Amino acid sequence: MQQLRLLHGGDYNPEQWLDRPDILAQDIELMKKAHVNTVTLGVFSWSTLEPQEGVFELDWLADIIHNLYANGIYTILATPSAARPAWMAHKYPEVRRVRADRVRELYNRRQNYCYTSPVYREKVRIIDQKLAQRFGNDPAVLLWHISNEMSGDCHCELCQAAFRRWLKARYNSLEALNKAWKARFWSHDYTAWEQIESPAPQGENAVQGLALDWKRFVSDRHIDFLKFERDTVKEFAPVAKFTVNMMYRFDGIDYFKMSKEIDVASWDNYPTWHKPSETVEETALDTALMHDLYYSMKGRPFLLMESSPSFTNWQPISKQKRPGIAELAALQTVAHGSDSVLYFQWRASRGAEEKLHGAVIGHDGREDARPFRETVGVGQKLEVLSEIATVCRTKQAAIVHDWENKWALEGSCGPRNAGMGYWDELKLHYNALAREGIAVEFVNQESDLTGYGLVVVPMVYLLTDAFAQKLCDFAQNGGTVVVTYWTGVVDESDLCRLGDTPYGLTDLLGLRRTEIDGMYDGETCRCTPMDDSTLPETQASVLCEVASLNDTDPATPLSVYAEDYYVNCPAVAVHSYGEGRAYYLASRFDEAFYRAFYRAAVKEVGLTPAWPEALPDGVLAARRGTFVFVQNCNEHPVEVGGVALNRYGTAVWKNGEQVL
Repeated sequence: MQQLRLLHGGDYNPEQWLDRPDILAQDIELMKKAHVNTVTLGVFSWSTLEPQEGVFELDWLADIIHNLYANGIYTILATPSAARPAWMAHKYPEVRRVRADRVRELYNRRQNYCYTSPVYREKVRIIDQKLAQRFGNDPAVLLWHISNEMSGDCHCELCQAAFRRWLKARYNSLEALNKAWKARFWSHDYTAWEQIESPAPQGENAVQGLALDWKRFVSDRHIDFLKFERDTVKEFAPVAKFTVNMMYRFDGIDYFKMSKEIDVASWDNYPTWHKPSETVEETALDTALMHDLYYSMKGRPFLLMESSPSFTNWQPISKQKRPGIAELAALQTVAHGSDSVLYFQWRASRGAEEKLHGAVIGHDGREDARPFRETVGVGQKLEVLSEIATVCRTKQAAIVHDWENKWALEGSCGPRNAGMGYWDELKLHYNALAREGIAVEFVNQESDLTGYGLVVVPMVYLLTDAFAQKLCDFAQNGGTVVVTYWTGVVDESDLCRLGDTPYGLTDLLGLRRTEIDGMYDGETCRCTPMDDSTLPETQASVLCEVASLNDTDPATPLSVYAEDYYVNCPAVAVHSYGEGRAYYLASRFDEAFYRAFYRAAVKEVGLTPAWPEALPDGVLAARRGTFVFVQNCNEHPVEVGGVALNRYGTAVWKNGEQVL
């Protein structure tokens, strides 16, 4: 993908307006006024591209693409597989998914095709070939967008058979499968492959190994479908580049694994701004975490594929972005590594599901409406920052986020079946580092840790032998590791580790876990710092681990429990290991603890914050290359570095010189 500037634009659905050439002409003029240089076409166009089986109408799409290009606007072209035409669903029932309760769906909505169906794959292959033959080498097409927001699973007989083939390839024998799943528990040994079925509400749900492997299989099915579409296009467009739009905290696909099959990562971002339970800064931090996650997919700039210029229509409450938030959000996206600010949608639809969803152009078609005016302002600022395109961020700290670990953690019965709060845990560590102006990336257990100064290991319940060794080697060579409670409990099959735990890390941490105590919601245990510690007094919650220090080379407690039967046991400990060190956090603490802990850790490790001085509360800083962004998330003005920042204002410096 040739990219010379930041992309600005979004989802455009001209197929909804083919009977209104005046509106199509107006769109071009308004796009130019809004500094739009890129649109996404074809996401939901299949019924217009192939209105009847085997009847293809692509001329309208060619006219749109070339008219846009003549006006300086590139196209990201989507394959339309996310939403099939009605004629297909009725003629070929197998393309419709079967739910977990084994009921086949009627024709409805989108993203609900059977990814295994040979019929569906053949129909997708045909339409993708038609598009690739026509547009695969067209200079107007910047990038190919495979399907849309892949999600869900199918339990039809085709998928059951594919699952069994997947299991045979993984285990080779039923003996190995039964051993990995510990199927003998409750006498669930399998004696024939045909006895194995996917998890169901009225079926098997007590074998965690089965549930974990089903999630792996579903993820692999989506990735296989992505590869199938990508390779179909590449037959006619060998130099084409590809993306697929990912989603907020989506659980159903291992995005690290999927990202190996695409050229650029992208995601759809729809924060719930202005919630009564959350400040603007907290929403911004939650969003920044996701930006950094998707930057980490490829370790280089990503694309923001969708965002609302104003509001959504599918969240419980759809709040309008207050004046200034659209710009704050757009510039934050760029600060955290995006090379685009793209919206859903350019022009509001007149009917159906998303007719009341926010758009750059509303039903009134007016250019003096606030969403359009703010989009113009964002476009102008992106042009000022065009040099930042393709610039990477500097590696500083990493947080482990591993999809297979999350699947296993949340699928197992344990000390807190009321919920472990996985994302809450990640946010506590991320927010503290981000507030220090530290660039955070995310890694999984296959990632290379080279280049990071600090690696955080939060609730890595499923810990592989290889990654445990990788963490030890990282510390041995001078890195700092932070390991939390509920880490190193099970192996890749969700079988409990035998011997001392956290598995593989007891020498690194200088201690071993002896007991685990689940906490009720609202229940806490007071923790007090040791006399020579700079940590604050704090409250432990969610889960309290009891640890025993190693007899030889023990860890040094920094804070201890002050209550209950584990009084004086370490709540926080540090242990020197080789040239580095490892911290152990035995519970979840309050926010103030993490602020203090990571402020000290950042200095100890020698990480350089994005901004050299302490920032006012509610102000965030991020560095991207030689650019530094400082953003005011407060509802009142602040001053930073002699620059006045208005409410929700942003200032940008390049090499120390203010450019915005």
